[in-house]
Amino acid sequence: MQQFSISPKALIASLVHNRGLILAMTKREVIGRYRGSVMGILWSFFNPLFMLAVYTFVFSIIFRARWNTGSDSKTEFALILFAGLIVFNVFAECANRAPTTILANVNYVKKVVFPLEILPWITLGSVLFHAAISTLVWLIGYLAFFGVPHSTVLLLPIAIIPLLLFTMGISWALASLGVYLRDVSQVVVIVTTVLMFLSPIFYPITAIPERIRPILMLNPLAPSIEQARDLLFFGKMPNLLLWSVSLIVASIVAWLGFAWFQKTRKGFADVL
Repeated sequence: MQQFSISPKALIASLVHNRGLILAMTKREVIGRYRGSVMGILWSFFNPLFMLAVYTFVFSIIFRARWNTGSDSKTEFALILFAGLIVFNVFAECANRAPTTILANVNYVKKVVFPLEILPWITLGSVLFHAAISTLVWLIGYLAFFGVPHSTVLLLPIAIIPLLLFTMGISWALASLGVYLRDVSQVVVIVTTVLMFLSPIFYPITAIPERIRPILMLNPLAPSIEQARDLLFFGKMPNLLLWSVSLIVASIVAWLGFAWFQKTRKGFADVL
């Protein structure tokens, strides 16, 4: 029986060696998502804008939510909210799709030479493409209402590296579990919904009583959301210590998820 390496070196080697295949399949997935639709890829712009309008209406008008900036501007609230949603949705979409990743690609499982471990990378690539479009929409909105964005926005790709590694670790683990336990996908949807409201997306972390803030920060998404918002809207430099700790933890999660996937993939063909 074929053996699959679980070492961190194998994780990196797989990404580097299969980068061309990952890029090609990511491009195919992005294009295929809108194949046959009249508006095509323009939906990538309208979907986040629609959700932004809904959340902004509900929280800033109905619930009269405000950010602690001394301003009652609904535009300001919308952009701050949108920044948090962009980051959260990267994780949420990957996590929600992960349990069906292998199930939706059964034909690849039968091919001994196909690197199944790249499938979560392809999902992440597709999600990042749409996140980039959402970020572009955000920047246009900021430019229109507040002027030239802060130069700190250039650090955003670096700031979310821990989030991407954490997301990949969870995706590998869920992709494997989804093969053996079909109920996983239903549980993940519930968990991501709960995480959305436990993350500082609709409220600033300063709105939480100080005694329980450390508990909230245990949420692995919270640091990335906070730092991304600081970079995009407030022009603040990221907390290097927090980023470093998040990177170490996320790297461990990524490796553990990869190792679990490699250990359990030998049984995929039998189950499917």
